[in-house]
Amino acid sequence: MRKSPVVVFAVLAAVATACSGGSSTTETTPAASSAGVPSSVAPGESGAPGSGTPVQSNCGADYLGKLSQREKLAQLLTVGITGSADASNVVSSEQVGGIFIGSWTDPSLLDKSALDAVKAQAKVPLMVTIDEEGGRVSRAKNVIGAAPSAREIAQTQSPDEYYQFTLTRSKALKDAGVTVDFAPDTDVSGQPADSVIGDRSYSDDPKVVTEYAGAYIRASNEVGLGSVIKHFPGHGSGSGDSHTGAVTTPPLDQMQNTDLVPFRDLVNSGAAVMVGHLDVPGLTEPDVPASISPAVMSLLREGKGYGAPPFNGPIFTDDLSGMAAITARMSIADAVEATLVAGADNALWISSDAVPSVLDRLEQSVASGKLPADRVDTSVLRMARYKGVALGC
Repeated sequence: MRKSPVVVFAVLAAVATACSGGSSTTETTPAASSAGVPSSVAPGESGAPGSGTPVQSNCGADYLGKLSQREKLAQLLTVGITGSADASNVVSSEQVGGIFIGSWTDPSLLDKSALDAVKAQAKVPLMVTIDEEGGRVSRAKNVIGAAPSAREIAQTQSPDEYYQFTLTRSKALKDAGVTVDFAPDTDVSGQPADSVIGDRSYSDDPKVVTEYAGAYIRASNEVGLGSVIKHFPGHGSGSGDSHTGAVTTPPLDQMQNTDLVPFRDLVNSGAAVMVGHLDVPGLTEPDVPASISPAVMSLLREGKGYGAPPFNGPIFTDDLSGMAAITARMSIADAVEATLVAGADNALWISSDAVPSVLDRLEQSVASGKLPADRVDTSVLRMARYKGVALGC
């Protein structure tokens, strides 16, 4: 039944030149809207994290020139909104890079005309993001229909059938105005269905997870909808629910042949990666969960610590304002600053109220050198490629 070997995705990722999450603006190339593979700055090139050198002046200079320093920083934020007015305000006033449609968002916003009106407030393409995994994590079921959980999918559909099923749903999301889906969940878990991951995981077999998540990503790429694998480096065997408190995973060496396998195999599939609020023995420092850990960002970027190729696409955080694994330790401004300094490209949280104060803090961080300006530019361009902007480099 399983006819979609991982090597297919690796080959596609190696030869494709465009990127996913595409906006429908004129800045998006036809290839970008179909292939869905980011072409980000490679390690060691100018502007790569840790290179210590600025972004090449001819690489995305026109795009960067459209934005003030504050607006560049805002491009690295994705925030939850309550409805059209909230979304239009935070986009027009602060030029955030993305908005997030959650369970609390007025459902009338999930409509192409309504979202086009919000997108029109943005200087550069706006990400419209959503959690639409199917099963119990479904924010668009009233628009595109309900879907079984990942675990049920893996038990009832072949990967090829799932690919076709996902094509239809991904196209429907894109037609509604969504540009990025925070899916698929690539955690490996055999825990009870109603646990924090549970039936959100395709299987406790990492090969099965890789196969079905790969089919999901391939379908999303085909229609030009951004996908995001989560929650790096793996929440499936965690000690609890990061919404309610700190979560500890097994030690890193014990995750090598389980939790990390899908990330290793899919990291260059065209999907972005979401990092979880996870304490990982052997990797993270005490009270420094993965989402704000430089060691975790380096592991993901370099790949050598878990046998993967380097990852040059966008790194998102899990929600920084509504999950006790992070909020019990620090404020939203502290968390956003910490994750960007650590090497993430996009900080996600679930309301817009704190955006002005967060940006004030980030401007101070750049001015002091704590958050290097060239790192900001690199992340802005990485996010632009993921959105499908043609930068000419």
